[in-house]
Amino acid sequence: MKNVGQTIFAFFEDYLKAQKGLRPGSIRSYRDTLKLFLAYVASSRSRPITRLALPDLSSQRVLDFLNMMEVTRGNQVSTRNQRLAALHTFYRYLALQNPEMLAEAQRVEAIPVKCTAPPQTDYLEHEEIETLFKSLPRLGTLALRDRALFMLLYNTGARVQEVAELRIVDVDLDGPLRARLHGKGDKWRICPLWPETAALLKQLMPDKHGDPSATLFTSRQHKPLTRFGIYKIVKRHTAGLRSRPADKRRRGISPHVFRHSTAVGLLEQGVDVNVIRAWLGHVSLDTTNRYAEITLRGKMAAVATCLPPDTTSKSPHPRTGWREDEQLLKWLGSL
Repeated sequence: MKNVGQTIFAFFEDYLKAQKGLRPGSIRSYRDTLKLFLAYVASSRSRPITRLALPDLSSQRVLDFLNMMEVTRGNQVSTRNQRLAALHTFYRYLALQNPEMLAEAQRVEAIPVKCTAPPQTDYLEHEEIETLFKSLPRLGTLALRDRALFMLLYNTGARVQEVAELRIVDVDLDGPLRARLHGKGDKWRICPLWPETAALLKQLMPDKHGDPSATLFTSRQHKPLTRFGIYKIVKRHTAGLRSRPADKRRRGISPHVFRHSTAVGLLEQGVDVNVIRAWLGHVSLDTTNRYAEITLRGKMAAVATCLPPDTTSKSPHPRTGWREDEQLLKWLGSL
């Protein structure tokens, strides 16, 4: 039987990275879950984490861990379900590598996720997008970078990590205008660029000293922007975009909101949902279909095509009862 350390190492290095080809963000999510779980098991067993054995990873401890997440740590049901999904994947791998743990893995697999309301899909209306770009500064050393960053986020609907890793060699600005994005599952996809986006990106190129492997967006210290740096830029420029009282119930604007905004904008323009799925890099069409349920303009257009009945006008095909049909009554009387 392999020990816990060997199993964990193989799970990350061989299964998640080599076999499944997960991106660093997804691997960090698995890492955080297992770090919390192993620390909880070591604490409950009153032994150092380095002395844990595979039998310590019982299904009962998974149940206790999930309960601790909600009761002690005060996590939401969605967080609990996310941790459980990661543990489901880990225990499937554990059973495959150590058949003697199959029974425990089956019990973990039987732990159901809890029902919870789907997360709110927040997006910006077209008027809000226009207001944002009008408010962006045009002067300053970082004004061009920030404007190009927002234009690229809205143009491509890219994930924040995809934008952070975008290099000069990944964009074609001489035609056809396009960007190659490295997304989840180690998959690449191509997104077309607007001429306005390409023009802004071209202006950024002289600062990269002709190095095609250089990242497109850098910080004030000329270091590659991280996903957290992009998040701070978006928060800073959108802080006053929703200051009205009616918008207090809506959360702050993150880079992912622009991804939702792109999807809704494409849908409202009548773009086929399969094109939107490929545009955003969704694996399942179900993920893309949810945007059809959140756009108000789409619902209003549907209502307009199905008008209510006009109760004040007469029907073009008036209905008369059989008692008013003289020929029918005469025929019935002759029977």
